[in-house]
Amino acid sequence: MEEDEGERLIPEPGTDLAKLLEYKVYRRRWFILVVICLLNSSNAMIWLSFAPVADQTAQYFNVTLDQINWLSLIYMVVAIPVSFGTTWMLDTLGLKTSLILSSWLNMTGSILRFISILSKYPTWLMFYPLLMFGQTLCALAQPLVIFSPTKMAALWFPEHQRATANMIASMSNPLGILFANILSPLIVKNESGLPLMLGIYAFPASIACLLATLFIRASAPPTPPSASAETSNSEPFLKGMKLDFAGLCGALFIVFGVVGAFLLGLFVDKTKKFTEVTKINMCLAALACIAFALVSQMKHQNFAIAAASSLFGFFGFSIYPVAMELSVECSYPIGEATSAGLIFISGQVQSIVYIILFQLMTKQMAEAPDVTCALGDNSLLSWRVPNMVMAAILSVGVCVFVVFFHTEYKRLKAEASVTQGADSKLNDDIDNVVETE
Repeated sequence: MEEDEGERLIPEPGTDLAKLLEYKVYRRRWFILVVICLLNSSNAMIWLSFAPVADQTAQYFNVTLDQINWLSLIYMVVAIPVSFGTTWMLDTLGLKTSLILSSWLNMTGSILRFISILSKYPTWLMFYPLLMFGQTLCALAQPLVIFSPTKMAALWFPEHQRATANMIASMSNPLGILFANILSPLIVKNESGLPLMLGIYAFPASIACLLATLFIRASAPPTPPSASAETSNSEPFLKGMKLDFAGLCGALFIVFGVVGAFLLGLFVDKTKKFTEVTKINMCLAALACIAFALVSQMKHQNFAIAAASSLFGFFGFSIYPVAMELSVECSYPIGEATSAGLIFISGQVQSIVYIILFQLMTKQMAEAPDVTCALGDNSLLSWRVPNMVMAAILSVGVCVFVVFFHTEYKRLKAEASVTQGADSKLNDDIDNVVETE
């Protein structure tokens, strides 16, 4: 509507209202979300592509199972030092540069994995060394991929869509793990199917790289979607690490979770104490969650919150692969993909329910709170109640699990019975030979 000169049809907005009127969202945010989901899922598929078909892969490349396991472990080794540089890159160089770099690393690594099976290359370069190099490039991309959803949600999505966008982008990673566990055994019936699997997994990585390189034109929209998005890139890295405390805690959660998963995996492989490790870690994770809920409401407790986040990741996030193995043991002879898939689906459903439920429990803060997890923005929401409820739900769930969950290791028992039968038959054969002589 045009206005006559000297006459204003609506009152002149104040500073706060003027800023509010400038906030705008762009449809291209959904495209960026799709690219991140595809990249995240593709990277996760590449990470664990060999785990379900380790025996066939070892035979094809003529290496040991330990060498095949390192194709997955390299992700964990690389994640620890690279994660801190990733945080700097996202905050300093921006989302666009980080996504394009990660997509190229992911695509190049996936293509090198496929090239490693071509026989025209020299023996010292082809097969396993080139395969490991390609896997390492994909591992370098993982921290950039995993840390991008929160940055993307903050820069491109309005307040009422941030959590949903972050959830969708973040959950595409375990979705990729699920795809790898389902597709790899279906494709690799025997070792001759490995080239086809490597070629199929390189396809989504290449598509994600193409989309990111050609169509992501900016790290942030021309105008911010919310008040917090205005200052998302305004602080230097070291100072930003202090202010963007949620990102730091998330990084610590993931890094310590990866370290814990690596150590627990080694321990459980040696001892086979799946139930004991799961119960102890769940109890310690519940205690860490309670500690986080309490110290997050106290003043000037940055170190305590960081420590609680680290412990929560170390005990909680790390138990995921062990719990997956435990699910296979207690549900055998049901297929591994079925038991893992049911747990994954259950986790996804619960994630959606909890995210929506906890958001409904938040309350608008009347004034800037004087607690560690606040930056003095009056528009912040109080997460005190959701934190307490989350700790309570986890504590009750852990107590129920510890008291009532008991199982025998059916898969190990079946394997042991086969071994004992073979030994018994061997002893009978030896006795028969001795008696004949």
